[in-house]
Amino acid sequence: MKTHGSAVWSGGIKDGKGAISTQSGAIKDHPYGFASRFEGKPGTNPEELIGAAHAGCFTMALSLILGEAGLTAEQMNTKAEVTLDKLDDGYAITAVHLMLEAKIPGADDARFQELAGKAKANCPVSKLLNANITLDAKLV
Repeated sequence: MKTHGSAVWSGGIKDGKGAISTQSGAIKDHPYGFASRFEGKPGTNPEELIGAAHAGCFTMALSLILGEAGLTAEQMNTKAEVTLDKLDDGYAITAVHLMLEAKIPGADDARFQELAGKAKANCPVSKLLNANITLDAKLV
């Protein structure tokens, strides 16, 4: 399976402007630039898109793992906080912190933590990232 995202850019790093799109059209020509990435201005940035992708991938992987354990989530809410740090040789995504709240009938906390940890380690986006990935999983 292959899919793609794309970006266009015009101008310099600080005064330039870009747009990001996805193959599906879920994101189409969404603006991004220096100000949205580093100054908190409106627009998107690659890190928040990676966060959304990681949250979605992890949550879907956990759904599979729960099913294999005979459990079904009533609801799971995941946030992925992505850290972009300036290093000596440029910028790097150094960490992703996954925060999960889940309502899973019949699950006990010990088993839930084990299964959530397995999903964190094995979802395809976790495997892609060369970052410290941490998890706070809360059964509600």
